[in-house]
Amino acid sequence: MTIVNGVIIALLIILLVRKLIPVKGVRQMTPAQLQNELKDKNKQYIDVRTPAEFKRFHVPGFVNMPLHQLTQKMSQLSKDQEVVIICQSGMRSSKASKILKKEGFKNITNIRGGLSAWR
Repeated sequence: MTIVNGVIIALLIILLVRKLIPVKGVRQMTPAQLQNELKDKNKQYIDVRTPAEFKRFHVPGFVNMPLHQLTQKMSQLSKDQEVVIICQSGMRSSKASKILKKEGFKNITNIRGGLSAWR
């Protein structure tokens, strides 16, 4: 029984590590660095939180495109422009980065720590 438990724990650790490792080819940026880049109007700023979270507080210039709707709405995004993605903690934006990368987007920036690190 201890071997089975060890295998299960190892698999859980591997899954957790895979979730936390940044997506290859996706630029990582802190909220402090983002504040300097917000003036750039040639970028697409996407907030992947829920509409309710977005309504409570959002960074001006960001458009709400909830993670669960990203696949349906990504046709609104240009693959020729950088996409900057933010969420609450960085987990959903990391997942969104993976989705966009898989769909052929080349210039993606994930905001590490999300809005939790913004304030």
